[in-house]
Amino acid sequence: MSGSRPAIEALDLVKKFGASARQDPAVDGVSFVVPEGTVLGLLGPNGAGKTTTVRMMTTLTEPTSGTARVAGYDVCEQPDMVRRSMGLTGQVATVDELLTGRENIRMIGGLYGIRRRDLARLSDELLEQFSIAEAADRPVKSYSGGMRRRLDLAVSLLAAPPVLFLDEPTTGLDPRSRNELWEVLRGLVAGGTTLLLTTQYLEEADQLADAIVVMDKGTIIAEGTPLELKQQAGNASLVITVSHAEDLAIAAALLRKTGAEVFVDAGARQLTAAADGLVDMTRVAGWLRDSSIEVDDIGLSRPSLDDVFLSLTGHRAEPLSVSEEETA
Repeated sequence: MSGSRPAIEALDLVKKFGASARQDPAVDGVSFVVPEGTVLGLLGPNGAGKTTTVRMMTTLTEPTSGTARVAGYDVCEQPDMVRRSMGLTGQVATVDELLTGRENIRMIGGLYGIRRRDLARLSDELLEQFSIAEAADRPVKSYSGGMRRRLDLAVSLLAAPPVLFLDEPTTGLDPRSRNELWEVLRGLVAGGTTLLLTTQYLEEADQLADAIVVMDKGTIIAEGTPLELKQQAGNASLVITVSHAEDLAIAAALLRKTGAEVFVDAGARQLTAAADGLVDMTRVAGWLRDSSIEVDDIGLSRPSLDDVFLSLTGHRAEPLSVSEEETA
């Protein structure tokens, strides 16, 4: 993956709104690279600059300075080629509610200049791929939120773009619809598509992203894999639940052999201590077995991405409004 060519590059992107030179930029010197066939999650609290960054990278707004490349094309110098090489799904589905799903696909396909014979085949394939074939000839206004988002994504893939930008792709969806859309996105990546997604759902980034960039107040404050970012928020914890309360004291003494402070919850028959990942868990499991201490459960509890947010920004992740960066 690390040897792949860049599909998306942000190069010192800066965006200021308004005429005042003293105004703080909405985006200030953002740079990152997304290799082909991978997923980058762009995370950050309200007003972090994520949507503005995506708008610059998809030619919807011009950078104040800096630039970006999509599929090798410069967004400032080759905007037409950038638009031909990418798809974009915004925070709100943009399909026509009065048309059927099939009519929406064929209308957009016609705008792309796709031949009718090819468009009919593509329509059937996309409707099937996104599990909306049975509703293909119903007006979109009768669709559920999840179906509309899947149709919106299907439309964005009509021209088979190698790069796809998804701005809050699952906002407002119920858990089942969100999981269904995740499966579709995994399939796209398996087929070679490169994704950049902004999301308010930390679980979504954890599930989908190969790498994560965390933004706050227009700048990048952290980046890495989900596991690397979790490790920045603190060590993993080893959590043991013994079968018999009378074994708590002996189990705690064994656990202290790792050099960590041990916390005991007698009521839950549970012990917790910082751990060096699987190495400590394997060692402690062996000590407990050799001491004939029965356990109901033993496992590692790692910091969540929500913990990463808290440690980096001082607060938990917040739901985002549709117009978050336009007022930044």
